[in-house]
Amino acid sequence: MSLNRHNLSVSSQNFKHASLLVVEDNDDHWHLIQLAMSRSLAEVKAIRAANADEAIAYLNNCFLNGYDLPKLILLDLYLPDREAGWGLLKQLKHSSSAFKQLPIVILSYSNNREDISESYFYGSTSYITKPSDIGEWQSYIETLRIYWWETVTLPNDRIIM
Repeated sequence: MSLNRHNLSVSSQNFKHASLLVVEDNDDHWHLIQLAMSRSLAEVKAIRAANADEAIAYLNNCFLNGYDLPKLILLDLYLPDREAGWGLLKQLKHSSSAFKQLPIVILSYSNNREDISESYFYGSTSYITKPSDIGEWQSYIETLRIYWWETVTLPNDRIIM
């Protein structure tokens, strides 16, 4: 199978029932993410949780009602403080968590080496420093599309225990 045919196969599977959970407490950042996604990732439904409790409630609702899980979680590290972000990351990646297979990309304005190291230590899949304007957000979402939806094979929509 050629690389292009493989990418099309991965891409079509990744876009099936595709949603993205964005855990972001800043309304302006949420608006920028939505705008950039409408231009470059319109096939993917963006769901916002403004805090850790809303994120857990959404994921539990998916689990309890048999709904498709998000293919990816974008998690703002500072919700509004980093303890909230770490707490959610630890809870989702805990060995007994039903959601531990979900890829989690940390988004933060912090480029502090300690934040980055702890992010990976606690199980994040990736760490991204937040873009600062709409042009950078647009570029980020385009890259997100290419990597997460058109290149890698994402986990199943359902929880596998």
